[in-house]
Amino acid sequence: MLRLLAESYTYYLANQSRFWGELARHLILSGSALAISLAICLPLGVWSARHTRAAQHLINAVGSLRLIPSLAILFLALPLLGTGFRPALVALTVLALPPVLINVYAGLLGVERAVVEAAQAMGMNTRQQLFQIELPLALPAIIAGVRIASVEVIASATLAAFIGGGGLGTFVTRGFAMFEPRIMLVGAIPVAVLALLSEVLLGIVARWVSPHSRAVPQ
Repeated sequence: MLRLLAESYTYYLANQSRFWGELARHLILSGSALAISLAICLPLGVWSARHTRAAQHLINAVGSLRLIPSLAILFLALPLLGTGFRPALVALTVLALPPVLINVYAGLLGVERAVVEAAQAMGMNTRQQLFQIELPLALPAIIAGVRIASVEVIASATLAAFIGGGGLGTFVTRGFAMFEPRIMLVGAIPVAVLALLSEVLLGIVARWVSPHSRAVPQ
Protein backbone atom coordinates (compact mmCIF):
# COMPACT_ATOMS: atom_id res chain seq x y z
CA MET A 1 0.00 0.00 0.00
CA LEU A 2 2.80 2.41 0.88
CA ARG A 3 4.45 1.64 -2.42
CA LEU A 4 1.21 2.40 -4.26
CA LEU A 5 0.89 5.72 -2.43
CA ALA A 6 4.49 6.55 -3.30
CA GLU A 7 3.81 5.81 -6.97
CA SER A 8 0.70 8.01 -6.85
CA TYR A 9 2.72 10.84 -5.35
CA THR A 10 5.34 10.44 -8.07
CA TYR A 11 2.61 10.63 -10.71
CA TYR A 12 1.21 13.74 -9.01
CA LEU A 13 4.65 15.41 -9.07
CA ALA A 14 4.93 14.72 -12.78
CA ASN A 15 1.44 16.13 -13.46
CA GLN A 16 1.12 18.96 -10.95
CA SER A 17 -0.17 21.61 -13.33
CA ARG A 18 -2.92 19.33 -14.61
CA PHE A 19 -3.78 18.21 -11.09
CA TRP A 20 -4.30 21.76 -9.83
CA GLY A 21 -6.29 22.65 -12.93
CA GLU A 22 -8.62 19.69 -12.43
CA LEU A 23 -8.88 20.43 -8.70
CA ALA A 24 -9.94 24.00 -9.49
CA ARG A 25 -12.49 22.71 -12.01
CA HIS A 26 -13.81 20.22 -9.45
CA LEU A 27 -14.25 22.97 -6.85
CA ILE A 28 -15.89 25.34 -9.34
CA LEU A 29 -18.26 22.62 -10.52
CA SER A 30 -19.22 21.57 -6.98
CA GLY A 31 -19.45 25.13 -5.63
CA SER A 32 -21.56 26.31 -8.57
CA ALA A 33 -23.98 23.40 -8.17
CA LEU A 34 -24.39 24.13 -4.45
CA ALA A 35 -24.85 27.87 -5.04
CA ILE A 36 -27.49 27.33 -7.74
CA SER A 37 -29.35 24.76 -5.64
CA LEU A 38 -29.39 27.17 -2.69
CA ALA A 39 -30.64 29.99 -4.93
CA ILE A 40 -33.48 27.72 -6.11
CA CYS A 41 -34.33 26.14 -2.76
CA LEU A 42 -34.43 29.24 -0.56
CA PRO A 43 -37.43 30.85 -2.32
CA LEU A 44 -39.06 27.44 -2.85
CA GLY A 45 -38.56 26.61 0.83
CA VAL A 46 -40.06 29.92 1.92
CA TRP A 47 -43.06 29.36 -0.35
CA SER A 48 -43.44 25.80 0.90
CA ALA A 49 -43.40 26.91 4.54
CA ARG A 50 -46.17 29.40 3.73
CA HIS A 51 -48.30 26.87 1.81
CA THR A 52 -47.79 23.61 3.67
CA ARG A 53 -50.65 21.65 2.07
CA ALA A 54 -49.62 22.35 -1.51
CA ALA A 55 -45.96 22.08 -0.56
CA GLN A 56 -46.21 18.40 0.31
CA HIS A 57 -46.45 17.49 -3.38
CA LEU A 58 -43.41 19.63 -4.19
CA ILE A 59 -41.35 18.25 -1.30
CA ASN A 60 -42.26 14.67 -2.20
CA ALA A 61 -41.44 15.23 -5.87
CA VAL A 62 -38.06 16.79 -5.13
CA GLY A 63 -37.34 14.19 -2.45
CA SER A 64 -37.95 11.40 -4.96
CA LEU A 65 -34.91 12.63 -6.90
CA ARG A 66 -32.83 10.97 -4.20
CA LEU A 67 -33.94 7.61 -5.56
CA ILE A 68 -32.16 8.27 -8.86
CA PRO A 69 -28.45 7.31 -8.84
CA SER A 70 -26.13 10.25 -9.45
CA LEU A 71 -24.54 8.58 -12.48
CA ALA A 72 -28.00 8.08 -13.99
CA ILE A 73 -28.75 11.79 -13.54
CA LEU A 74 -25.51 12.64 -15.33
CA PHE A 75 -26.32 10.41 -18.29
CA LEU A 76 -29.93 11.65 -18.46
CA ALA A 77 -28.54 15.15 -19.07
CA LEU A 78 -26.50 13.98 -22.08
CA PRO A 79 -29.27 13.92 -24.74
CA LEU A 80 -30.37 17.45 -23.83
CA LEU A 81 -27.09 19.20 -23.07
CA GLY A 82 -24.39 17.07 -24.64
CA THR A 83 -21.08 16.50 -22.90
CA GLY A 84 -18.87 18.81 -20.87
CA PHE A 85 -19.21 21.15 -17.92
CA ARG A 86 -22.82 22.26 -18.43
CA PRO A 87 -24.60 18.87 -18.21
CA ALA A 88 -22.43 17.98 -15.21
CA LEU A 89 -23.45 21.23 -13.52
CA VAL A 90 -27.15 20.61 -14.19
CA ALA A 91 -26.95 17.03 -12.93
CA LEU A 92 -25.10 17.99 -9.74
CA THR A 93 -27.55 20.83 -9.09
CA VAL A 94 -30.44 18.37 -9.36
CA LEU A 95 -28.59 16.06 -6.97
CA ALA A 96 -28.21 18.87 -4.41
CA LEU A 97 -31.84 20.02 -4.50
CA PRO A 98 -33.49 17.43 -2.18
CA PRO A 99 -31.37 17.86 0.98
CA VAL A 100 -31.23 21.65 0.65
CA LEU A 101 -34.96 22.15 -0.03
CA ILE A 102 -36.08 19.70 2.66
CA ASN A 103 -33.89 21.37 5.27
CA VAL A 104 -34.93 24.90 4.31
CA TYR A 105 -38.55 23.81 4.58
CA ALA A 106 -38.03 21.98 7.88
CA GLY A 107 -36.00 24.83 9.33
CA LEU A 108 -38.66 27.43 8.58
CA LEU A 109 -41.45 25.18 9.86
CA GLY A 110 -39.45 24.70 13.04
CA VAL A 111 -39.59 28.39 13.92
CA GLU A 112 -41.92 28.76 16.88
CA ARG A 113 -45.18 30.49 16.09
CA ALA A 114 -44.91 32.56 19.27
CA VAL A 115 -41.68 34.13 17.98
CA VAL A 116 -43.34 35.12 14.70
CA GLU A 117 -46.35 36.53 16.54
CA ALA A 118 -44.05 38.55 18.78
CA ALA A 119 -42.36 39.98 15.68
CA GLN A 120 -45.75 40.91 14.25
CA ALA A 121 -46.67 42.60 17.51
CA MET A 122 -43.47 44.66 17.23
CA GLY A 123 -44.70 45.96 13.87
CA MET A 124 -42.46 43.93 11.58
CA ASN A 125 -43.76 43.34 8.08
CA THR A 126 -43.56 39.95 6.33
CA ARG A 127 -40.19 40.70 4.74
CA GLN A 128 -38.67 41.83 8.03
CA GLN A 129 -40.00 38.74 9.80
CA LEU A 130 -38.44 36.51 7.16
CA PHE A 131 -34.98 38.07 7.08
CA GLN A 132 -34.64 39.16 10.71
CA ILE A 133 -36.42 36.32 12.52
CA GLU A 134 -37.31 33.24 10.49
CA LEU A 135 -34.22 32.74 8.31
CA PRO A 136 -31.74 33.38 11.17
CA LEU A 137 -33.59 30.83 13.33
CA ALA A 138 -33.72 28.35 10.45
CA LEU A 139 -30.05 28.87 9.56
CA PRO A 140 -28.65 25.82 11.42
CA ALA A 141 -31.08 23.54 9.58
CA ILE A 142 -30.30 25.20 6.25
CA ILE A 143 -26.56 24.77 6.78
CA ALA A 144 -27.18 21.12 7.70
CA GLY A 145 -28.88 20.65 4.33
CA VAL A 146 -26.00 22.34 2.50
CA ARG A 147 -23.61 20.14 4.48
CA ILE A 148 -25.32 16.95 3.31
CA ALA A 149 -25.53 18.24 -0.26
CA SER A 150 -21.88 19.32 -0.34
CA VAL A 151 -20.62 15.85 0.53
CA GLU A 152 -22.88 14.25 -2.11
CA VAL A 153 -21.97 16.81 -4.77
CA ILE A 154 -18.21 16.72 -4.18
CA ALA A 155 -18.21 12.92 -4.32
CA SER A 156 -20.54 12.74 -7.33
CA ALA A 157 -18.60 15.41 -9.22
CA THR A 158 -15.99 12.69 -9.69
CA LEU A 159 -18.43 10.99 -12.06
CA ALA A 160 -18.64 14.14 -14.20
CA ALA A 161 -15.44 13.03 -15.91
CA PHE A 162 -17.43 10.21 -17.55
CA ILE A 163 -19.32 12.82 -19.59
CA GLY A 164 -16.42 15.18 -20.16
CA GLY A 165 -17.12 17.44 -17.20
CA GLY A 166 -13.53 17.37 -15.99
CA GLY A 167 -12.51 17.60 -12.36
CA LEU A 168 -10.57 15.15 -10.22
CA GLY A 169 -12.60 12.32 -11.68
CA THR A 170 -10.44 12.69 -14.78
CA PHE A 171 -7.65 10.88 -12.96
CA VAL A 172 -10.04 8.22 -11.71
CA THR A 173 -11.43 7.47 -15.17
CA ARG A 174 -7.97 7.51 -16.74
CA GLY A 175 -6.58 5.19 -14.09
CA PHE A 176 -9.56 2.88 -14.49
CA ALA A 177 -9.19 2.76 -18.27
CA MET A 178 -5.45 2.06 -18.02
CA PHE A 179 -5.75 -0.32 -15.04
CA GLU A 180 -3.46 2.03 -13.10
CA PRO A 181 -4.50 2.30 -9.42
CA ARG A 182 -1.76 4.88 -8.79
CA ILE A 183 -3.47 7.28 -11.20
CA MET A 184 -6.90 6.58 -9.73
CA LEU A 185 -5.66 7.49 -6.25
CA VAL A 186 -4.43 10.88 -7.48
CA GLY A 187 -8.09 11.75 -8.02
CA ALA A 188 -9.79 9.61 -5.38
CA ILE A 189 -7.78 10.70 -2.33
CA PRO A 190 -8.28 14.47 -2.83
CA VAL A 191 -12.02 13.92 -3.42
CA ALA A 192 -12.29 12.03 -0.13
CA VAL A 193 -10.35 14.79 1.66
CA LEU A 194 -12.54 17.52 0.14
CA ALA A 195 -15.73 15.70 1.16
CA LEU A 196 -14.47 15.27 4.72
CA LEU A 197 -13.36 18.91 4.91
CA SER A 198 -16.76 20.15 3.76
CA GLU A 199 -18.45 17.91 6.33
CA VAL A 200 -16.23 19.15 9.17
CA LEU A 201 -16.15 22.84 8.23
CA LEU A 202 -19.89 23.15 7.65
CA GLY A 203 -20.49 21.25 10.88
CA ILE A 204 -18.39 23.87 12.68
CA VAL A 205 -20.32 26.67 10.97
CA ALA A 206 -23.64 25.06 11.96
CA ARG A 207 -22.57 24.87 15.60
CA TRP A 208 -21.26 28.43 15.47
CA VAL A 209 -24.49 29.94 14.14
CA SER A 210 -26.77 28.00 16.48
CA PRO A 211 -26.29 30.18 19.58
CA HIS A 212 -26.42 33.29 17.40
CA SER A 213 -29.68 32.21 15.81
CA ARG A 214 -31.17 31.51 19.22
CA ALA A 215 -30.10 34.96 20.33
CA VAL A 216 -32.42 36.68 17.85
CA PRO A 217 -34.60 39.09 19.86
CA GLN A 218 -38.05 37.73 20.56
